[in-house]
Amino acid sequence: MITTEQIKELREKTGLSVMGCKRALEKSDGDIDKAIEILKEEGALIAQKKAERELKAGLIESYIHSTRRIGSLVELRCETDFVSRNEEFKNFAHDIAMHIAALGPENIDELLSQPFIKNPNMTIADYVKEKIQKFGENIEIGKFVRLET
Repeated sequence: MITTEQIKELREKTGLSVMGCKRALEKSDGDIDKAIEILKEEGALIAQKKAERELKAGLIESYIHSTRRIGSLVELRCETDFVSRNEEFKNFAHDIAMHIAALGPENIDELLSQPFIKNPNMTIADYVKEKIQKFGENIEIGKFVRLET
């Protein structure tokens, strides 16, 4: 029997829907770690299905390091203005911009393969897939630039 406490714990760890967390817990017989893996696998499938959708909205986010000597700009695209105006989406874009400033990837492939600076257990590609699952829209990192004096 899956408890509301288990669902709440998984939801706090993943930020995903209550029903999605409940389904993953049922599939994993209540094991939180297995449920997280199930959600990651489902997230990859969802991202793959949404990859063909047209990206008509998005935003440009900047990050300037406290030394004021390093900064970055990143274009983050999504399907709708509804998502692009979401505070969590803006925070996601800021995280990507900060990551670019910190690690200075040369191109999009390198960026996507790098371990995420805030959580080295996932790559930037994994982070994008997580957000695709969370928002239910295709999301793509567009152009980016890193500047340093």
